[in-house]
Amino acid sequence: MGEGERFQLGTVGALTLSVVSSVSIVICNKALISSLGFTFATTLTSWHLLVTFCSLHVALKMKFFEHKPLDQKTVTGFGILNGISIGLLNLSLGFNSVGFYQMTKLAIIPCTVLLETLFLAKRFSRSIQIALLVLLLGVGIATVTDVQLNALGSVLSLLAVITTCVAQIMTNTIQKKHKVSSTQLLYQSCPYQSGTLLISGPFLDWFLTNQNVFAFKYTTQVLAFIIISCLISVSVNFSTFLVIGKTSPVTYQVLGHLKTCLVLAFGYILLHDPFDWRNILGILVALIGMVLYSYFCTRESQKKVSEEATQPLQAGEGESDPLMGVENGSGGVVTDAVAQKAPVWKSNKDLHA
Repeated sequence: MGEGERFQLGTVGALTLSVVSSVSIVICNKALISSLGFTFATTLTSWHLLVTFCSLHVALKMKFFEHKPLDQKTVTGFGILNGISIGLLNLSLGFNSVGFYQMTKLAIIPCTVLLETLFLAKRFSRSIQIALLVLLLGVGIATVTDVQLNALGSVLSLLAVITTCVAQIMTNTIQKKHKVSSTQLLYQSCPYQSGTLLISGPFLDWFLTNQNVFAFKYTTQVLAFIIISCLISVSVNFSTFLVIGKTSPVTYQVLGHLKTCLVLAFGYILLHDPFDWRNILGILVALIGMVLYSYFCTRESQKKVSEEATQPLQAGEGESDPLMGVENGSGGVVTDAVAQKAPVWKSNKDLHA
C-alpha cells in the first residue's frame, strides 16, 4: 500500500471516528442535560479535557506515542485560547436565541476562509466557495429558527467565532510547522484547556443557569452518564485534532455540519424530537453541499498533484482538503471548538449544535 493510500485510509478513519464519537456524545449529553437536569456544560467540558489528559498520560507511559517537546509559550497560549473559545461559545448560547446561535456557528466557515486567505495566503476556488454556500444554506434551513439580536449576545458571538477560528487554524499550523502528531499536541495542550475551564466553568455555569454545580444532587444515574460522556470525550477530542491535522479547518467545519444533520436525524429516530419539512429539506441541501465540497476538493487535489509532477518548483496553495482525499502538506486550523463540541446546557436550547 502506497503512502498516499495509507494517508487516505487514515483520513477516512479519522473522519469516521469523529462523526461517530461526536454524535454519540451529543446524544449522551442531551440525555444528561434534558432528562437528568445536569445543565453545567462548561464544567462538564473541563472534566472531559481532564479525563482526556489522564488517558493520554497513561498511553504515554505505555509508550503508545512519544512525547515531543514544544515551545512552552505556543502550547500555553494555544491551550488557553481553546479553553476561552469553549467558554465564549457557551456564553453565546446563553445570551442569544437558538437561531442566532446557529447563525454564529454558520459564520465560522466564512470567517475561517477569510482569515486563511488574508494571513495564510490560501486560495479557495469559486467551485469550493459555491459548495460551501450550498452547505451553509442547507444547515441554515434545517437549524435556524428564531433570530433575536441583543448587543451583549452579538459581541459574545463575534468573540466566539474569532477565537474558535483562530484556535482551529493554530491546531493545523502547529502540527504541520512543528511536525507533531495530533496526539502529541492534544497531550501537551490539554492541561491548559482543562485548567482554564476548571477555574472558569463553575462561575460561568452559575452565571448562566443560576445553579451551583457543587450543590447538585449526583445520583447514580447522573454519575453514570457523566462517566460515559467523559469516556466518549476522549475519542471526540482526539479525533478533532486528528481531522484538523490531516485535512484543514474548513473541512473540519464541513464535517461538523454533517454531524449536526446526523444528530437531527438520530434525535428524531431515537428521541422522537420534533421534525418537519424544513429539517428534511435543509439536511438534503446540506448533504448536496458536502458532496460538492468533497468532489471539488478531490478534483483540485488531483489537479495540483499533476501540476506539481510536471512543474515541481511551482509555488502556490489551494484549499484541497476533501472529506476523503489526499494531504496537500500545508494549511491551517471546534469545537463544535475544541472540538467544536456543541455547548449543550439548557433543555430548551439547541442540543444538536
